[in-house]
Amino acid sequence: MRRSLMLAAATALILAGPALAQTQPVPIPPPVQILPSSGAPDYAAVLASPIRTDEDRARDAARQTAIILDFTGVRPGWKVADMIIGGGYFTRTFSAAVGPRGHVTAWQPDEFIGFQASYGEALTTADALPNVDGVHSAIGAPAFPAGLDLVFTAQNYHDLHLQPFPTDTAATVNAAVFAALKPGGYYVIIDHQAVEGADLSVAHTLHRIDSNTVIQEVEAAGFVFDSAAAALWNDADPRTANVFDPSIRGHTSQFVLRFRKPG
Repeated sequence: MRRSLMLAAATALILAGPALAQTQPVPIPPPVQILPSSGAPDYAAVLASPIRTDEDRARDAARQTAIILDFTGVRPGWKVADMIIGGGYFTRTFSAAVGPRGHVTAWQPDEFIGFQASYGEALTTADALPNVDGVHSAIGAPAFPAGLDLVFTAQNYHDLHLQPFPTDTAATVNAAVFAALKPGGYYVIIDHQAVEGADLSVAHTLHRIDSNTVIQEVEAAGFVFDSAAAALWNDADPRTANVFDPSIRGHTSQFVLRFRKPG
């Protein structure tokens, strides 16, 4: 029996509202804008931080970074894990957001470092930041500390289903995230949307995943679905091409999901 979302865009600017259904796929959120909530930190100052690079700032508009930061709820002093950091774009951003009283754990799987040297170089660069620890371990054994306020991953959840990895990798990683978070902590996942109902083979062939699959897997780990945002949705993406295809690269339709650890 599948679980579905009812994502309503009622003038509201954050979409939310899981509702039980029998066999319905997850409705796709409409392309509405999400504005920072009242009382939010000064995310403009975060984006302007010297911790971040000029290349980071050039990507902010496409990645809707201020909106994504507001969606995560991140605040100064938080303890955050950036899960599968890639080149470290969000690691640097969270480093600026949590400030000197906060801490960021930047995790890169050993398998990624072995695949491409730049992933190891990005981890070394992240580790040099004063409030960041760069850590690495096998993908099935994430090196997360306890007591986290937020675990975040962007465009990499589908990698947990790549064919070289054991089939229980996503379940193992989700369990590790659950154990690392404080009660009430958030798990935020951004990834490239597949066609609704697509099976997990597209994670390997297209580097996409159906958001409904992600919701089912994360809820199975004990999380409660909290809300979803449409900031990165793109109706022009047919969701059938590999995300590295020049016809769609940099313009894929992406889902943004937030889960909460009960407590």
